[in-house]
Amino acid sequence: MADPATITLALKAAIAAATDKRTWKAVGVVIAAILTPFILIIVMIMSLLSATAEHNNSAVDLTFHGGNITSQMPADYRNYIEDMRGSFSDLDSAVSEITPMVVSGSIDSARMKAIFYSLFFGAENLRMNAADYRAFADCFVRYEERTRTVTDADGNETEETYTVAISISDLNEIYGNLESSLGRTITEENKVNAAQIYSRVLYGHGLPRDGSIGEDEWSGGVFDGEIYTGGGDFASPLGANWRSMVTSEFGWRPNPFGGGGGEGHSGLDMGAPKGTPIQAARTGVVSYVKNSGSSSYGYHLAIDHGDGMVTLYAHCSKVYVRSGQTVQQGDVIAAVGSTGRSTGNHLHLEVRIGGKKVNPRQFLP
Repeated sequence: MADPATITLALKAAIAAATDKRTWKAVGVVIAAILTPFILIIVMIMSLLSATAEHNNSAVDLTFHGGNITSQMPADYRNYIEDMRGSFSDLDSAVSEITPMVVSGSIDSARMKAIFYSLFFGAENLRMNAADYRAFADCFVRYEERTRTVTDADGNETEETYTVAISISDLNEIYGNLESSLGRTITEENKVNAAQIYSRVLYGHGLPRDGSIGEDEWSGGVFDGEIYTGGGDFASPLGANWRSMVTSEFGWRPNPFGGGGGEGHSGLDMGAPKGTPIQAARTGVVSYVKNSGSSSYGYHLAIDHGDGMVTLYAHCSKVYVRSGQTVQQGDVIAAVGSTGRSTGNHLHLEVRIGGKKVNPRQFLP
């Protein structure tokens, strides 16, 4: 064991080194030398991920909306886009064969293509035959045999059997049909991707946007004053007493943050204590979740109800669901909060039809 004098000298040397700026500078240089390669690797990975995400978004836009594929697009993406465009054309042909038989609802071809894209984009030798595309499209309808009485020119009546198609709005049933038809498991990742692609196709870069719009946009058609008769099966996200909770109506309003002026308010605000459960107003599929306070909407989510109708729930303190998840009317999906651009705890409820914001009040019971 070292004697006390040796230990004392060692301690003094350590203290001197620790207080010497040259020592710390040398240590910093060593640490930087060790960490720099790792930092560069992380930066490169983040750059690659960012570039890949941009290519993915561009591929979706080019596939669904057309346009020239630039030379900056990687060659493999170019091939995938061209294959997918050809497949979409064949899907359109399959849908055109089914449409005359549809007696209830309508086939959502955008939804069909979003799911097809999520399942097959990037697949080698993608092109199928006409029967395969028809089988895929058949998964989105339910066929029924019906009979009717036919009278000929002589007045004789005969019974005739015919087939009708009923469009399916329940995504769980659609995915079940697809799994049986394709002989493969459709993962949650596939479903989430399909929901996000569908939202992008219908609404551009996604549903979320600041709910406070300037006068020019208010008068430019983004907002819609038309009265809709659909949606009678809505339920209030905050219960039967929602009318007593309304703090701000849909429409033009004074600036709630002061300073004069006004703004177009794209939803209906209902004040409630933080943590109050928010329920889905209608059955549908969660198309978007934002768990970040950086957006003007704060923590928020959107639910796609089919037929172009979407509801959005903003300024939440918590969101309990995920993108791609099917929710039933009345399911608790989030909690009231005051995240984002907000003056207090409340729910900002929006209803959008075909991308236009309409007054939620006309749908609530």
